[in-house]
Amino acid sequence: MKAALALFAIYVGMFLVAIQGGSPGSVQAAPQSTATKASTAPTPVPIDPAKDADIRALLELVGARDQVQESVRLSAEQYREKLLASVANNEKNQAFVNAVISDYEKKFDVDHVTEQLVNIYDKHYSDEEIRGLLQFYGTPLGQKVATEGPKISREMQEATRGTATKAVKDALQETKQDNPGVGQNARLGNAAPRRGPQLRHNQQQDTPRPDAPQQAAQQQEQP
Repeated sequence: MKAALALFAIYVGMFLVAIQGGSPGSVQAAPQSTATKASTAPTPVPIDPAKDADIRALLELVGARDQVQESVRLSAEQYREKLLASVANNEKNQAFVNAVISDYEKKFDVDHVTEQLVNIYDKHYSDEEIRGLLQFYGTPLGQKVATEGPKISREMQEATRGTATKAVKDALQETKQDNPGVGQNARLGNAAPRRGPQLRHNQQQDTPRPDAPQQAAQQQEQP
């Protein structure tokens, strides 16, 4: 059976958002604390082999790996847009951004995420519940949930995005009106890099910036 489960799509999407939301500082700090925490870190409890097999069967049944890969593809396009908006519009910078995204997609370990999903479902579901999910997605209703789930998820995202965009635009416009002379140049969207006295004062150049990926990641949650 070929299926893509809405529930898993949402879980996987939230899981990837959590991964992407990690700050660079926390990543850099990790190696420094590894040595001190190695001796005190709890040893993972092995998953019962039968339950492990059931979880993996469920993940395969609902196409969880495909959902992870699709999420990586979508996040790569989002990162690409953010990076392109942070550099000057020329061929060299476009090639630079493409190289970053290509390397990102190669470095993203889908197998590692799948292993993490196995442990997450082991923590939240008993083997009996996993078997119940396997049985449910073998029914006609389960198959419909699997088929319609991704469509519902996309429509929910589009509805949320549209409502959020309108709300933030209205908020920006009203705040400008209430505060004449303050923030009047504030804009939403992927605007081109600013050119002005501040940039010249800071001696910024229209060249590929090594900190662009970090800036893009930090800006991803901004409107």
